[in-house]
Amino acid sequence: MQVDKTVKAMIFSRLLSLIAVSAFISLWAAPITAAQVAIPDGPFPMGCSLGDPECENDEGMAGGTRVVVPGFEIDTHEVTVSQYRVCVEDGPCTVPKDHNRNQYCNYDGPGRGDHPVNCIDWRQAVAYCRNLGKRLPREAEWEKAARAGSATRYPWGQEVSCKQAIVDDGETLGTAGDEPDGCGEDRTWPVGSRRANAFGLFDMHGNVGEWTANWYAPDAITSLYAKGDLDGPGSGKRRVVRGGSWDENRANLRSSFRNVKAPEQGKRIYGSIGFRCVADIR
Repeated sequence: MQVDKTVKAMIFSRLLSLIAVSAFISLWAAPITAAQVAIPDGPFPMGCSLGDPECENDEGMAGGTRVVVPGFEIDTHEVTVSQYRVCVEDGPCTVPKDHNRNQYCNYDGPGRGDHPVNCIDWRQAVAYCRNLGKRLPREAEWEKAARAGSATRYPWGQEVSCKQAIVDDGETLGTAGDEPDGCGEDRTWPVGSRRANAFGLFDMHGNVGEWTANWYAPDAITSLYAKGDLDGPGSGKRRVVRGGSWDENRANLRSSFRNVKAPEQGKRIYGSIGFRCVADIR
């Protein structure tokens, strides 16, 4: 009887070990997926917020322009270095400019796996999202998600500081000495370091600016988006980047601010630009 108990115990122990190994392999092999939230369809006031003295001409009329956006799903966080690395190792994605190339690039940077991937071209962002069956957000989708039902300059009100976002607020200092970029750290922060907006989205303002799908046109809000063409213009030289970043001033983090960049970095370093993905609601 003692032998039978010993044998049973050994078999049970071996089974537990096999189950644990199997679970580990499954977790290791599983793709890193990003949580998403659904943004409801309907109109919102896009562009220049009422009472905003810093609106630029391409932000449309004061108080916003009515733009109707169909429902969609959007990543709760910016794509991280660790997530992007999986795509590189699997083959569909190419290596972005890395930390060895420039200290502000997060890829291969020590301890930056949970930071947003940056120093990345527009086409690299497109390839990553497409590999997951997703896409980059249209500019109107991005702003609707960022505003989260608000009509103010920022979703929390009229002003921004390092309490709400990773930004150069001109006054917050940290380990970087007299440098206020990145709330005194002179770099990005781990994604989700500040509170989410009312839709549950993190870092829509600050940390890194985010690529959108659209080519830039100065009058796109009024001449295209307001008329139902959320994908236009059909061509251009620069793509729209939204949200502002760790090394930009407060005004660039406004919900309506439209930054623009050439889709390819070339010899430049896009240390301020990352992305997140969206998906159509099926």
